[in-house]
Amino acid sequence: MTDQKTILLVEDEEMLANMYEIKFKKDGYQLLKALDGEAGLALAKEKNPNIILLDVIMPKMDGFSVLRQLRADEKTKNIPVILLTNLGQDEDIKKGQELGANGYLVKANLTPAEVVAKVKELLN
Repeated sequence: MTDQKTILLVEDEEMLANMYEIKFKKDGYQLLKALDGEAGLALAKEKNPNIILLDVIMPKMDGFSVLRQLRADEKTKNIPVILLTNLGQDEDIKKGQELGANGYLVKANLTPAEVVAKVKELLN
């Protein structure tokens, strides 16, 4: 399968990241993982993934800062970004949208299978 889609998951909770990795790989996606915002930003610039799943609360650089930098960079500004977070407040969702997020998923409200389904939707 040469047209395999690449997903970059920026998530500091390793157990959760591994769980998503298993789920996405099972569905035929290639998954890149970064455990903090800085690593995620570097991977996004280096690998140019099809989509980025971005946690908000992380060490080194939070998701909003990562998103701001992705959107400011010619190379990464058009990569779809879904914020995947437990911050479900309206102001956080609004901030994510203002910064250019393509979607906003609250982890606590969705199973990994539902997250995969949402990503599939956006990629197709």
